[in-house]
Amino acid sequence: MAKRKSNRHIVAQATPDFRNFKADVMRREGYRVDPQHPDDVKYEVAEAIGIPLKHGDNGDLTSEKAGKIGGVIGGSMVREMIRLAKQGLADRQ
Repeated sequence: MAKRKSNRHIVAQATPDFRNFKADVMRREGYRVDPQHPDDVKYEVAEAIGIPLKHGDNGDLTSEKAGKIGGVIGGSMVREMIRLAKQGLADRQ
């Protein structure tokens, strides 16, 4: 049996900052983000793209559909990290 992926960050102390970053990025993308539960933005993203994600068991959800939800969130975060990196390089020159 395959080992399940762990959702723990390598640097556990970074978890709150990572969640805040996700919340800020997704808020700028136009999604409603609950500051107390920023990870719940996935439900709003799923609704916006027409995927029936629900709290609890989503065993009937295909990996393609789950990937679309994560792609919206992760893609937005990566674009923002690249923008910040470029800005940091420009500021150093």
